Amino acid sequence: MTKELIPGERTGTVLIPASKSQAHRAVILAALGLHDVGITCKGISNDIIATAACMNSAGANIEIADNRIHVSPVGSQRSSTFECGESGSTLRFLLPVFGALGVSGEFLPKGRLIDRPLYPLDKVLKTHGMSIQKTESTIRFSGKLIPGEYEIPGDVSSQYITGLLMALPLLDGDSSLKVTGVLQSKGYVRMTEELLRKSGIQYTHTGDTYFIKGSQKPDMGDSFTVEGDYSNAAFYLCMGALSCDGITVNGLNPDSSQGDKAVIAILKEMGADIAVSGNSVTVRKGSLKGVTIDASQIPDLIPTLSVVASVCDGETHIINAERLRIKESDRIASTCALINNLGGNAKELPDGIIITGVRNLTGGSVDSCNDHRIAMSAAVAACASIGKVTVLDSMCVRKSYPGFWEDFSELDIKS
Repeated sequence: MTKELIPGERTGTVLIPASKSQAHRAVILAALGLHDVGITCKGISNDIIATAACMNSAGANIEIADNRIHVSPVGSQRSSTFECGESGSTLRFLLPVFGALGVSGEFLPKGRLIDRPLYPLDKVLKTHGMSIQKTESTIRFSGKLIPGEYEIPGDVSSQYITGLLMALPLLDGDSSLKVTGVLQSKGYVRMTEELLRKSGIQYTHTGDTYFIKGSQKPDMGDSFTVEGDYSNAAFYLCMGALSCDGITVNGLNPDSSQGDKAVIAILKEMGADIAVSGNSVTVRKGSLKGVTIDASQIPDLIPTLSVVASVCDGETHIINAERLRIKESDRIASTCALINNLGGNAKELPDGIIITGVRNLTGGSVDSCNDHRIAMSAAVAACASIGKVTVLDSMCVRKSYPGFWEDFSELDIKS
């Protein structure tokens, strides 16, 4: 579906949907527990539906209605096929979890997910009892993980570490997990640690190694409410940085461990006016200037921050961004194309982007590349444009934020 966006600054208030990242973890841990759990989750995306569907195939009974997810724990395996869609979290979390449960079958990825890396997670799992075979369209797996000493690098994907941290407590003996090198996306691992502690899982973390007791089942309690999503809030916070009247985003936990909460500090460094009050954040336009942004811990923020940078004074340097090339699109290339097609100036580097600010964007057409974050970043770009912005394949936002276009349309446009 093609969507045409009217140019101009936006203002208003948005109640942000629940954190997709926290919802994945909550659904999985609830399904691995001993009793039913009711999860409140505002705005249930396609990725969360994929995780629920895979857990159902593994023997859970998960029902989704409105903003509620009712989870009954895993029993007997129902199916040998697992529809993970385009969700990298679903695949990378559940491959080790299913190995711990002794579930076998095949994942059926869609889009670019089959091309995104599984190494070295697959090697680690094979070394500890699983068989994994990746074909052109499926990922077949069988076998059962054994307890012991696990080791994995931290500079490929934090999702590997999260999957192992949720899987190892289920094994029938104690295990250790050593994370080597520089850990990327630390905030997502902190989120996993928080939910493991909430669910009563016992582990210790000393230096670079986790020590995890075996034969544990998580207990998420009878109910759980997923907190607001900073990753999706970032689009509206960035729109606020382009608006003299500003935008207020409600529903954000100021004490959240979400790594993408860093968007607030980065926008402040760029010159935006930031006000935080309770669970609300208001952002208004200031004297915007180019900065250097390290993408290593916040890869999902780069497309929308790059749009803000495109109308900042001076140059913005995006560094340590090589992992963006293996997302739903090559986000270095697709982000540069978005900005340049709309009259901005972005230069693609092997592992980053140099953006030279212009007075305003001129408008034009954006190919979302079936990437939800590129589509939503195009909406941010419309707020800095003097001409209409056309977004191709705009409904790919359903992957993470099904109600995005409805919320965007509720904002007022400065005439």
